[in-house]
Amino acid sequence: MVLLAGCSGGGSGAPPPTETPAPSVAPAPSPSPIGTMTPVPTATPTTGPLAKIQHVVIIVQENRTFDDLFQGYPGADTAAAGTTSSGQSVALVPRSFAEPGDIDHSHVNWYRQYANGQLFFDLGGPKANPLAPYSYVPQSETQPYWSLAKQYTIGDRMFQSNTGPSFVAHQYLIAGSSQVTPSEIPDENPNSGPWGCDSRATTTVALLGATPGTDAPGVFPCFDYQTLGDELDRANLPWRYYSPAIGSGGDIWSAYDAIKHIRYGADWSKNVISPETNILTDVPGGSLGAITWVVPSFTNSDHAGSNSTSGPQWVASVVNAIGQSPQWNSTAIFITWDDWGGWYDHVAPPQIDAMGLGFRVPLLVVSPYAKHGYVSHVQHEFGSILKFGEETFGLAPLGASDARADDLSDTFDFAQSPQPYVPLGVTRSPGSFRHAPEPTAPDND
Repeated sequence: MVLLAGCSGGGSGAPPPTETPAPSVAPAPSPSPIGTMTPVPTATPTTGPLAKIQHVVIIVQENRTFDDLFQGYPGADTAAAGTTSSGQSVALVPRSFAEPGDIDHSHVNWYRQYANGQLFFDLGGPKANPLAPYSYVPQSETQPYWSLAKQYTIGDRMFQSNTGPSFVAHQYLIAGSSQVTPSEIPDENPNSGPWGCDSRATTTVALLGATPGTDAPGVFPCFDYQTLGDELDRANLPWRYYSPAIGSGGDIWSAYDAIKHIRYGADWSKNVISPETNILTDVPGGSLGAITWVVPSFTNSDHAGSNSTSGPQWVASVVNAIGQSPQWNSTAIFITWDDWGGWYDHVAPPQIDAMGLGFRVPLLVVSPYAKHGYVSHVQHEFGSILKFGEETFGLAPLGASDARADDLSDTFDFAQSPQPYVPLGVTRSPGSFRHAPEPTAPDND
């Protein structure tokens, strides 16, 4: 089987991180075009170790690179400094989640910062402060993430599948692609929110341009390609997508709003659950899909400009709810960040097609079968999570990024005995998330 998104509790008593040799990740010389998705409407029953997993949970946070969020993590590949386009060495400086401001993380700006593999992030920094991307979030604000990494598995070769912002990244996390037709590949955020079939009639999303680093005129962001949800429907398996309601802060990340047959079909009322905080009460009640996505409100997203440090507490509360439920012993949780957010990362991503790969984003694998204290240096991408779900439940492949990706097998040890979950210490109660007011997220994410 080849398998390819300040608390103590969960990290206490964990063994030291272990690691595998880091592979070379030099960019490929000539990216291949993106293929069309060709799902096969059949499913194969799962046997063997993967049969121990009955629930896959994908928790998606916002806009952070590995260097930005896990600076100095033991055994992981991080850098404390970067180089600018003028050859200047710049030390990364601490920057709180709550600091104001954001950095352009469009597809066009990705191309500027990538700089043909030279990684000159100042070329895509704000004009008023080109060195703003050279920063990291202090560990005092990310401790729940570090605790999960120490107890379970962290991946330092998880790459964003696309070279651009959140709208497209979230499509990759449900469909493995954003390709509408062979010549139409959305690569940016829609120009107004919400993003999807509920957008205003004049809304468009730009397409990948013919020249690298450019955009082409856009289309209305309401599509009809196949998704992992469709594959689950065909297999008669339950799924859930927890997201802020359309019209509330964070609705721009409700990825299935861009899938026409789901937005206007039975799945929308049955499987797309709002508000996202419902998961905190659904899981203790025994409700957890075969595959469940959880996307945050803007306040709890880790997004720059959210004026909040509550993202790690939100994730810890969701993981605690699952870990303390009867479903824990049969669950695999993947926590990832949808794009790089404009922040510095020192690893040049391999270029394997016209859309990616993008810069590194963190990956945490939390499960009673996840390796303990393990640092994965194996190359993963968003399609790896989809592929794990497909293999776990015997689903037909979507034939997109899942087809080329690995399936995360290096992060699991199915021979180990499941251990009881040790709750993460939290400073907020689940009820505080359910009743908190939510500001509107920016249209440009």
